[in-house]
Amino acid sequence: MKQCEDSGQEEEVTGLVCQESDLKDGEMKEVSVGDQKVLLVRTQGQYSAVGNKCSHYNAPLIKGVLVGDRVRCPFHGACFNVKTGDIEDYPGLDSLPRHKVKVEDGKVYVVINKKVRDRPASLVCAETLRQNSFQGRIIIVTKDAVPPFDKPKLSKALNLDSSSILLRPSDFYQQHGIEVWTEKEVVAVNPADRCVKMSDGSLQHYNQLLISTGCRARPLSCPGSNLNGVKLLQSHKDANDIHNSCIGQRAVVIGASFIGMEVAAYLSNKAASVAVVGTSRYPFERSLGLEIGKMSMQEQNVKFYMNNEVTEIKGEDGKVKEVLLKNGTVLQADVVIAGIGNLTFPLFKNICTVLLQFMKTNVTDVFSAGDITSFPLTIRGDQRVNVGHWQMSHAQGRVAALNMMNKPTKLESVPFFWTMLLGKSIRYTGYGEGYTEIIFKGKVEEKKFLAFYIKEEVVVAAASMMFDPAVARIAELMAAGQILTKAQVQAEDLSWLQM
Repeated sequence: MKQCEDSGQEEEVTGLVCQESDLKDGEMKEVSVGDQKVLLVRTQGQYSAVGNKCSHYNAPLIKGVLVGDRVRCPFHGACFNVKTGDIEDYPGLDSLPRHKVKVEDGKVYVVINKKVRDRPASLVCAETLRQNSFQGRIIIVTKDAVPPFDKPKLSKALNLDSSSILLRPSDFYQQHGIEVWTEKEVVAVNPADRCVKMSDGSLQHYNQLLISTGCRARPLSCPGSNLNGVKLLQSHKDANDIHNSCIGQRAVVIGASFIGMEVAAYLSNKAASVAVVGTSRYPFERSLGLEIGKMSMQEQNVKFYMNNEVTEIKGEDGKVKEVLLKNGTVLQADVVIAGIGNLTFPLFKNICTVLLQFMKTNVTDVFSAGDITSFPLTIRGDQRVNVGHWQMSHAQGRVAALNMMNKPTKLESVPFFWTMLLGKSIRYTGYGEGYTEIIFKGKVEEKKFLAFYIKEEVVVAAASMMFDPAVARIAELMAAGQILTKAQVQAEDLSWLQM
């Protein structure tokens, strides 16, 4: 290993990492150069080296899937070009650091600059505009009290400090000339005058506009839903409030899908008791299926009341005391958390967010992205769908920005999301709406399985637990346009998943 300094500005470290013959095309290896880990890859006879951890949550990319010049994170589906380090699909904001590779006398050397860090990037749409040389003014307007943050963390860890979930520190926005207006709301758009109206009455001109207002938690409508102690999870403040209110108290979670189940799991070792009320037979029954839903009810210290619904919340002195169920059961409660789905924010007059292509609305120079958007999904033959996944919102922001820059770009991302069940992660890819059958590999009851969701004899989605990197592999096959048939996944030989 050799070290050298270049004019006192950069310190490079060179390490011998392997023999040229050690890796075949399509193989990767995690190697060490000095005190730094690097992902070494061989494709088309050439070696390249990039950072070894995903820029999203630092997952080890060596456990991911390499297809061509792209590696996909096994945990949450982010994709990176192994030759340039560029991020090609989300979540995550930064690209990977790229390192020089030298091959001499049959030996492979990697040269790292010890001062190299992940390439700066911005909040997807703004990031992409800046990366494509847009020099104009960029304004992000948000109702939240804090700049853009990692929203999926809220239901998984309710007590996080706000600084730990921010996607970017405040000085990042200053450095890249991006204005962030917090605690502001756009209430009207005037396309004729190219301006938006804020809730305080002020006006702001725009040349191009991205509407990405997201969704809000659906409130309860039963009697008693306005009592103190009834909570919704929408913001970081809400998350902290739920955490503080539930410690040592009796919590009732209404809703047995992703948000409700994640909140219940988090509270299971913090509240005095946790009850979950759901309208289906099992949690996740519609999205993940009966078998996985049944398994999820093994959550420790959580009692389930399924095939049921809340008819009334009763209180005392204005505060929650009891929850009455349709079947007559009465649950003692100090706190009630509603996780019964989302509502999209009201759309602006005359602007339709059912998109034709390129993230464009029906109004010139107005684009849309995120939960409010219905868009053509490539893997379903451009069927218009609404997919409220964090990863898809990122991808849509990037595509919108490129089209703002007159660089026609279609959205071709494959949906990918994750949730936590019984302390383990579920990975999911594809679009499973309308599936008619599930084929399992492994055993759900052992919490180690791969599930294929079938519609019209083909795989439309897949989910797994403790089966990495299978879902990442399937996402790459879908991204490449390959169709997996029911017959393929029924076969005993699944070697194609290890390719």
